[in-house]
Amino acid sequence: MSGLVALAVVGLVAVHLVQRSARDEALRDAKDLTRIAGQGIVAPALTPGVLRGDPAALNRLDDVVRRDVLRPPVVRVKLWTPDGRILYSDEPRLIGEHYRLGDEELEALRGGVDAEISDLSKPENRFERSDNRLREVYLGITGPRGRRLLFEEYLRDSSIAAGGQRVWRDVAPVLLGALVLLYLVQIPLAGSLTRRLRRGQHEREALLHQAIDASEHERRRIARELHDGVVQDLAGVSYGLSAAAAGPGGPGAGPVSAAADEVRRAIRQLRTLLLDLYPERLHRQGLEGALSDLLARLHARSLTTELSIEPGLELPAAQEALLFRAAQEALRNVTDHARATHVGVEVSRSDGEVTLAVADDGQGIAPADDERPRLGLRMLEDLAEASGGSLEITSALGSGTTLRLRLPVRA
Repeated sequence: MSGLVALAVVGLVAVHLVQRSARDEALRDAKDLTRIAGQGIVAPALTPGVLRGDPAALNRLDDVVRRDVLRPPVVRVKLWTPDGRILYSDEPRLIGEHYRLGDEELEALRGGVDAEISDLSKPENRFERSDNRLREVYLGITGPRGRRLLFEEYLRDSSIAAGGQRVWRDVAPVLLGALVLLYLVQIPLAGSLTRRLRRGQHEREALLHQAIDASEHERRRIARELHDGVVQDLAGVSYGLSAAAAGPGGPGAGPVSAAADEVRRAIRQLRTLLLDLYPERLHRQGLEGALSDLLARLHARSLTTELSIEPGLELPAAQEALLFRAAQEALRNVTDHARATHVGVEVSRSDGEVTLAVADDGQGIAPADDERPRLGLRMLEDLAEASGGSLEITSALGSGTTLRLRLPVRA
C-alpha cells in the first residue's frame, strides 16, 4: 500500500513537471515562430521608405506581413523604433503613435527574444481587447543602415496552451506506461522484501528464545553448583561451629556461636539467591506456584500481598519465564524502593494477549527517576518488544506504581 501511495505521489509530480515542460516547449515554439517572422520575413522586407513612413513602402511591407506572417495563432504585428514610435502595424490606426517602451522591450531591442502576457488595458493594445488573452513576443531586428527596431507579435495564448496539450498528449502515454511498469516491477520486489522481513523476524524470535533458554540453562547450572558446592560447604562449617560452641565452655564459645549464626544467615541468603536464579517451582508447578513464592517473601516483610491468576491459564514455557522475570523485577523494586504496604499481582488473558500487572501503594517514582529507568526494567522492555509485546509503567508520587507486561498469546 505504501509503495502504491509513493508511486501515486511520484506520478502526480511527474505529470506536473511534464505539463509545465510541455507549456514551456510550446512557448519556445512561439518564440521561434516570432524569430523566424521577424528576422527571416520582416527584416528583409524593410526599406528606407518604411523608416521614412512612405505609404507605398508601408503598403508593400503590409502585403508581406499579411501574406506570410498573419497566420494563426498570430493576430497582430507591430514594428517599433527605439524611441517608442510605432513604425508599422497591420492595424493602420496605430502607425505613427508614440508610447513608452518598457524595460523588457528595451532589453529585447538590444538583442534576444522575450514573451509576456499582454496587458490589454494599455492604450497601444486597445484594438486587441476583443481577443481576451494574448501573449506578446518581441525581439530586436536590424533594419536598413543597421538601425535597430523592435518587432512584436501578438499570439493567442489559447493556441500556445493547445500546443502544450499536444506535447502532453504525446508524452502522457509513455509516462503513464513507465509508471505502470514501475509499479508492476515493485510487486515482486515488495513481496521479496516482505518475505525477508518476516524471515528476519522469525530468526530474531528464534534467537530470543535460544537466548532465554540458554539463560535458563546457565541459571540452573549456577544454582546447582552453588547448592551442591558452596551451600553444602557452608552447611558443614555451620555444623562444625555449632558443635564447637556446644562443647565445654571456654572464652571462645560466644564468638564461635555468633560465627555459626552468621554462616547460617549466609546460607539462607544464598538459598534465596538460588530461588531467584532458578525458580524450581516455576518449572515443576507452573507460574502460579512461582509467583506465590515471590509474594511469600514480601509477606514475611509484613506487606499485604494478593495474587490473581486466570483459572486454567496455560502458556508456553518461554512466556511463563518472561512473566516471572517481570514480576520478580517489579517485586524487587517494591521491596527496595517503594515503601509500600500492599502489592498485588494479576495475570489475565483477553483479546489475544496475556497481561501481567504488578501494582503497589508505595511512594511512586519521581519524574527524574522515570527518565532514567533501571537496567532491569530496560532489559525487560527489550525482551517484551522482541517477543512482540510491550512493557508499560505508570506511576505518580504518593500514588504507587503499576507495571504491565503484555504479550501476544502463542500456541
